[in-house]
Amino acid sequence: MNEWDMPPMQPMQPLQGMQFEAGGPSPGQAGAEPLPLPAQSQSQGQGQGQTQPPTEPPTPAPAGQPAQPRQPTRDTPAPGPRQLSVVHETHYNYDAPVEVAHHSAWLRPRDTEVQHVLQPWLLQIDPPPDSRVQESQDVFGNWRHGFSHSRVHDTLTVTSRFQVVLAAPPRLDAHLSPPWEEAAQALRYRAGVTQPDAVQFVLPSHFAPHHARLAAFAQDLFSPGRPLLQGAQALMTRIHQRMQYKPNSTDVATNALQALAQGQGVCQDFAHLMIGALRSLGLAARYVSGYLLTHPPAGQPRLLGADASHAWAAVWCPLHGWVALDPTNDVLVGQDHVTLAWGRDYADVAPLRGVIRGGGMAPPVVGVTVEPVQAA
Repeated sequence: MNEWDMPPMQPMQPLQGMQFEAGGPSPGQAGAEPLPLPAQSQSQGQGQGQTQPPTEPPTPAPAGQPAQPRQPTRDTPAPGPRQLSVVHETHYNYDAPVEVAHHSAWLRPRDTEVQHVLQPWLLQIDPPPDSRVQESQDVFGNWRHGFSHSRVHDTLTVTSRFQVVLAAPPRLDAHLSPPWEEAAQALRYRAGVTQPDAVQFVLPSHFAPHHARLAAFAQDLFSPGRPLLQGAQALMTRIHQRMQYKPNSTDVATNALQALAQGQGVCQDFAHLMIGALRSLGLAARYVSGYLLTHPPAGQPRLLGADASHAWAAVWCPLHGWVALDPTNDVLVGQDHVTLAWGRDYADVAPLRGVIRGGGMAPPVVGVTVEPVQAA
């Protein structure tokens, strides 16, 4: 049996397949119910044990210098909303026929306070599954889909298409957030006191454990009485400065401690390191999967399939709620970031994963295109 996870993003041409449309409310909205799905598209397995998590395509660097991730716009977001179109395509050309396959996907985006998903969300799968695609919500409120193949096949293509409208996130003054010790105290167990829901994200997870080395990496940034968000942003900057962005330097089995020891990694590793360091100080942090609108160098055209499947972290603040930070690019998450799902770490929200019998070791080819939708 082979088990797969998301590989590095690579360009890929669209491939036609059977289609499923999903409408209805997003997780957390009143009336959200599983939808009856036609017996067709759904996504393929990229789970625990492949080669590389979602990564950002690097910007070419001068000779002798390491490639750096392409950074989102750092300018002040436009006052109006931004509409983006996303196409995420995964194609498997197996070395050997696949006899049986079971897949799970976290590919349907969710609504957030600043993100509205325009319906329908389209999912294509070729060849179509044997039975109806199963749609449900996981414990974190993310959309989850499952499908299976019991007929022999030697290729599989999964395509997710959707559009979102992104509002500019609220402006935050990090100095006005409460001292970080107060946030940590609010998350500690006290008999008879109701704890915030964020407490589950203080607990260690496989990729972002509690550890003295992770705490030491961040401790001097969280001096007594320092505002929580000020310390969190300083930690984001430290990770960006001290960690080298290097595709293929880690894999889906790499945890925060290993990435820190290597001093290099990709977006998944940067996010896990930030989450593990915050949790090791008693703070709540979660992992967010999604996409990043990248901008080509001046004078060069946008390339279809060259955008990024991405990941970042979010820290919980008693005053401001969840605040998303992108340590790979050292920016607050804004209108270039599209949210898919969130959980304790990558293992909770791998966009595609599954178990197959047969198939050999051929890696998938994945392409992501994120484009602004121009007003008519």
